[in-house]
Amino acid sequence: MVTTVSKTSTTTTVLDGEKRVTLRGITWQGYQDILRALPQTRAARLTYDDGTLEITVPSELHESSGRLIEVFIRILVVEIGLKLKTMGSTTLDRQDLNRGAEPDNAYYIQNQPKVAGRKVDLAKDPPPDLIVEVDITHTDINKNRLYASMGVPEFWRFNGQVWKILQLQESECSDVSHSPTFPWVEKEDLYRFLDQGRMDEIEAEVSFRQWVRQKLAVLP
Repeated sequence: MVTTVSKTSTTTTVLDGEKRVTLRGITWQGYQDILRALPQTRAARLTYDDGTLEITVPSELHESSGRLIEVFIRILVVEIGLKLKTMGSTTLDRQDLNRGAEPDNAYYIQNQPKVAGRKVDLAKDPPPDLIVEVDITHTDINKNRLYASMGVPEFWRFNGQVWKILQLQESECSDVSHSPTFPWVEKEDLYRFLDQGRMDEIEAEVSFRQWVRQKLAVLP
């Protein structure tokens, strides 16, 4: 049985991008009940923000963009020689904040040694260092505020055309021009990679890896 407060409203948005259902007036327990009721192999992703629950079914553009961005990040991490723990769309619940999310991608990079080889416990462990969300259509959740409240240092948002890089500054997600993790990477580098990847993923990966190696060879 799903537990909610007495008044619950529902809105549904179906556009060319994701399919979204927004439920309002959902208690934390109601959110947890819905999570448990859904199958483990589901495609839908849930985001909960202080009584508002959004259920998203990704579109092809959403999924392909998210997977390509993951390849982009992995190539950078490997070639730079950083550490990595990939969390994917693992549910990031914070009952103390009355918030939870299942992002497209979440990564431990700087803090990877603190969580390596074991299950993450957000009650004790730091949040992921980098979170990626693809939102082709409008979302009713203020994700900047949500991830800022969780203390996520870096948050990437992509709407199918524009890549926004947000950095946690004074408890807020602020728009910045360059990634704190990959400061020498330009936004055009991702756009070029995505364009190439939509035509040929393997060729895009090989080309980008070669470009990264060349770039690193000349960096001071």
